[in-house]
Amino acid sequence: MSNLELTVLEPETVACCPPLTSAELSEADAVRMAAMFKALSDPVRLRLFSKVAAHEGGEACVCDIQDVGVSQPTVSHHLKKLREAGLLSSERRGTWVYYRVEPSVVAGMAALLDLGR
Repeated sequence: MSNLELTVLEPETVACCPPLTSAELSEADAVRMAAMFKALSDPVRLRLFSKVAAHEGGEACVCDIQDVGVSQPTVSHHLKKLREAGLLSSERRGTWVYYRVEPSVVAGMAALLDLGR
């Protein structure tokens, strides 16, 4: 397992890439996209991302998504990794934190994986 840190990505810089079948990725785009896919490669993170994406209203309170079979501190750790990868944004409201999927990030990932088939 690598000890590489995930780079914090700004959402507006993520929607970067043409479909894989239309052009090669630049080194910078490959680094950005790999950070996102790396963050999603953990089953708990993927479940948390899915819970936020599927939640009504486009955002979810951590209190509504934390039931993924791990402790609350572990949930916080995984949500932090998703934020650092630019996949989620968050906003504190009182004692709770609300999470949203970054639409430009999802659009960038979808565009990259669009194989035109």
